[in-house]
Amino acid sequence: MSENTVMQTREASALAADRAATPAMLPPVDIFEDPAGLTLKADLPGVSKERLSVAVDQNTLTIEGEAEIPMPEGMEALYADLRSTVFRRSFTLSRELQADRIDAQIQDGVLTLKVPTREESRPRKIEIKVG
Repeated sequence: MSENTVMQTREASALAADRAATPAMLPPVDIFEDPAGLTLKADLPGVSKERLSVAVDQNTLTIEGEAEIPMPEGMEALYADLRSTVFRRSFTLSRELQADRIDAQIQDGVLTLKVPTREESRPRKIEIKVG
């Protein structure tokens, strides 16, 4: 392994450690299941598409986002109910789901993820033949 590769690996692990050390809020998530798969709806108020990350590593789905709280020019917040503007939540996906086909949409601060079920794992109706 080259010295440059070792340095990049150390930098990447340092960034991951910094991100994990940042206090984060757990966004509330509703999860629905139907024969087609799972639908997750996460409340991420103030998070734009540019400040949102949805990633799958092996069987772990991770949602990370940072809310942007706009302030009028020349003003400073004296008090805020939010202690952190970072949202983070992780889920373990079963092997029945197709992690490589996740569809993600965000609208009005609500992230909707659709995770399809593998075709062979979906319930199917068996035709009965008469004799």
